[in-house]
Amino acid sequence: MNPDVETTPFTFRLERVRSLRERAEDEAREALGRQLAHRVRGEALLRQATDVVTAARDSGRDAALRGASGADLLAAQAWLERAERRRLDAAADLKRREIEVELRRKALATAARDREAIDRLERRRRADHEAEMGRREQAALDEVALTVHRRGTSG
Repeated sequence: MNPDVETTPFTFRLERVRSLRERAEDEAREALGRQLAHRVRGEALLRQATDVVTAARDSGRDAALRGASGADLLAAQAWLERAERRRLDAAADLKRREIEVELRRKALATAARDREAIDRLERRRRADHEAEMGRREQAALDEVALTVHRRGTSG
């Protein structure tokens, strides 16, 4: 590089914006991770509620087969109905959690797209800066060559 050429280091004026977008993407990624874990817990609760419904059905069937009293059959039916309500609630809760996961995924995709846009802009500006520095360097070299050539032809 020619020491006579003034070079300026590249500075991206939107660095704070880029940093904010990067942080927003990280936060969106973390929120998605938390929501995925929340959904997994919801899946476990639904499995557990389904297991309780199965147990209640088996218990009621067994009670009927062994000739249980009417009160025992009513109690078994009530247990089955409560278990089924809990299973339906768990299924609805899981659906809400899945919707939330999808919302978090979309938020992450948007944040990633926003960050990538500012990264592309930075790369473009950096390339423009480097091209300008190259033009200045070439102009300085051309000037040196022209000066050397003039000295060679005048002497």
